[in-house]
Amino acid sequence: MKEKFLRELADIQTGPFGSQLHKEDYVADGTPIVTVEHLGNKMFSEQNLPRVSNTDKNRLKKYVLKQGDIVFSRVGSVDRCSYVDQKHDGWMFSGRCLRVRPTSEIVSEYLYYYFCLEETKQFVRNISVGATMPSINTKLLGEVVVTFPELEQQKRISGILSAIDSKIEVNQKINDNLAVLLQTVYQERFGDVDKAVEQGVLSDICSYSKDRVAVSELDVSTYFSTENMLPRKAGSTEATSLPTTPQTTACHKGDTLISNIRPYFKKIVYCEDECGCSTDVLCFMPNQPQYSAYLFSTLYADKFFAFMVAGAKGTKMPRGDKQRIMTYPIVLPSEVALAEFNIIALPLIKQIYSNRAENKRLSLLRDTLLPKLMSGELDVSDIDL
Repeated sequence: MKEKFLRELADIQTGPFGSQLHKEDYVADGTPIVTVEHLGNKMFSEQNLPRVSNTDKNRLKKYVLKQGDIVFSRVGSVDRCSYVDQKHDGWMFSGRCLRVRPTSEIVSEYLYYYFCLEETKQFVRNISVGATMPSINTKLLGEVVVTFPELEQQKRISGILSAIDSKIEVNQKINDNLAVLLQTVYQERFGDVDKAVEQGVLSDICSYSKDRVAVSELDVSTYFSTENMLPRKAGSTEATSLPTTPQTTACHKGDTLISNIRPYFKKIVYCEDECGCSTDVLCFMPNQPQYSAYLFSTLYADKFFAFMVAGAKGTKMPRGDKQRIMTYPIVLPSEVALAEFNIIALPLIKQIYSNRAENKRLSLLRDTLLPKLMSGELDVSDIDL
């Protein structure tokens, strides 16, 4: 195994300063810019990307990404990074990011996975400056010591880990398409409240859960708070801890959870089993079981989140107004229309959450293999995917 400083293995570039690129320069149709909000998984999140014109892209050429680059968060969660694949070649990165461009001495995907190691992440966190808003610079990041084997070994290790991530990405794309399909079916049938024969409000089909569950009956996979619910309707991760109170809100199969803090993040989870949630999460219980998919689809709609945001209280930490939320106008479907919708909706929801469960298992497998492969504890020839 060899050891070198990152600065010896890669070119490190900070993003454009505010004086070089202003928000006023963003355009509706142009080259996407990756910000810190789009980092954290191997591939970038592609939602709500700012864009710049070709003129600005040519003016700021050194901030254009190439396949094999690694983009780091320069402020905030400084241990977050993403990998630039062929699809994202030619995109740009923002001023709150750092770009690392590996030399031919190291395989770029191997270097990306090296920065996914917990000890590497911890080192990056340790060299950050500032308590409220940690930040790193090119010099500090360049001091990271990278341990690496010969090129062929690097390729085999990164190939194994990349194969797992590719399957996770495929599942995510399938889920994105299923979610679009579910919402399309819902909107076609129930999206226009004004034209509906029977109209009502959200409180006609659901209520907030008042049930309680002992925290001792929960675990990190069955407890939901705003911290482990993911933005942009991406589901959830496992909780890092459980509440210290003896009891919390009980949620049941078929309920829908929405984070009530900063509702513009659009955090929503469909309950696949018995679980619990924090006081910062709203648990919507359908009045009848046959409303579960309809309720979830209603709350999943961007129009609902816009309604929730419009009535939120507070500036720094806005929260939805629970009473106002229940006045959200909806279509009251007939029994026949609801049954027909459920025939389509329930299998789609089941498949989405089955894929998410598989992705959690794959992520655990990848994270288990990662340190063992990088350290040489596990021989890559023993792995057959």
